[in-house]
Amino acid sequence: MARRPKPWYRKDRRAWFVTIDGTRHNLGPDKKAAHELFHQLMSQPQKRSVPSGSVVEIIDTFLEWCSNHRAPDTYEWYRFRLQAFAERYPDLRTAELKPFHVQEWLDAFNLSTGSKRNYCRAIKRCMRWAHQQGYVDHNPIIHMEQPESGTRDVLVSADEFEKMLALVPNRDFHELLTITWETGCRPQESLHVEARHADFKNSRWVIPPRETKGKALPRVVYLTDSALAITRRLVLKHPTGKLFRNSNGKAWTTDAVNCAFVRLQIRMGKESMRQRGIVVENEAIEAFSKQLASHRVVGGKTVQKTNAEIRQEAKRKLTNRLACKFGTKLSLYALRHSWATHALERGVDSLTVAVLMGHKDPSTLARVYQHLSKNPSYLLDEAKRAVG
Repeated sequence: MARRPKPWYRKDRRAWFVTIDGTRHNLGPDKKAAHELFHQLMSQPQKRSVPSGSVVEIIDTFLEWCSNHRAPDTYEWYRFRLQAFAERYPDLRTAELKPFHVQEWLDAFNLSTGSKRNYCRAIKRCMRWAHQQGYVDHNPIIHMEQPESGTRDVLVSADEFEKMLALVPNRDFHELLTITWETGCRPQESLHVEARHADFKNSRWVIPPRETKGKALPRVVYLTDSALAITRRLVLKHPTGKLFRNSNGKAWTTDAVNCAFVRLQIRMGKESMRQRGIVVENEAIEAFSKQLASHRVVGGKTVQKTNAEIRQEAKRKLTNRLACKFGTKLSLYALRHSWATHALERGVDSLTVAVLMGHKDPSTLARVYQHLSKNPSYLLDEAKRAVG
């Protein structure tokens, strides 16, 4: 006997869902409204779908396809960005979708051009897929231009890296930064490496083709002495599952790493502010205090904040905002980029660097690191080496 359909809540989508006759329906985030819609769907079998042509429905269908046909990280990459679009336009229909909807959505975020490009890519990919699958007759944003991609011009010197590490109290994040700096590996490699990938005899990680970026060749990451020591310690600690984990014992995710870099940026900014004698003015704190909520929720109960707590909150938030302006926002890719640049500057030939970085096409190195052509001292040294 078939089970009666019953709504359930998906935390990752922040909405209620129900599957009726093999079709999944998004019932919305509100429990009461979701159950009312559920009963309407059950009482009217001939109209059991949410409004046809809904952008949110297209997003849900696309994400379900991603969860079945793409890697978990790929699904999460799209879910994180498309969730924001669904929350901004919960009632928008595909027939009404225009490029200006996407542009206004992008402008609502304080993001870099590279991040805005990724957000735009997510919704464009979703609508292109919907057109290819026949869910929509045409893609309404097919001709929309994407924001320019961001540049990876942030280079970290050895001295800067040491100062940065001194501001990282967390050993788990410290080791993740060190392994990237020492090997130049991709974030997707360090975040997913496991004990089974470790080849201690040859001081390297060997990742099989099915788990690599191109899924064509195995990826080999060679380890320096310090990187090898870190790997040995983590293999003993985590013989199964991901090696690199945060202080809670959970495997690092892209979002968690980004949050850790934001905290590092704030610490670096505060250190710079301390050296310059910069503090947040009392007038700014008082003005901002008036904009903050007068209560907070603790254990499901509303608690009134004291004036001192509100002022402390204002001071903390303003200080962090100011610190972000004085601290550099870094990433694991910035460390990989720095590793490659320093290797080339130290005289390692470009083919070897390309192999160590896992580039399938060595010409990628010339395109990405062409900024070295603007370094006169480096080119002068190379010119002298060319003639002995």
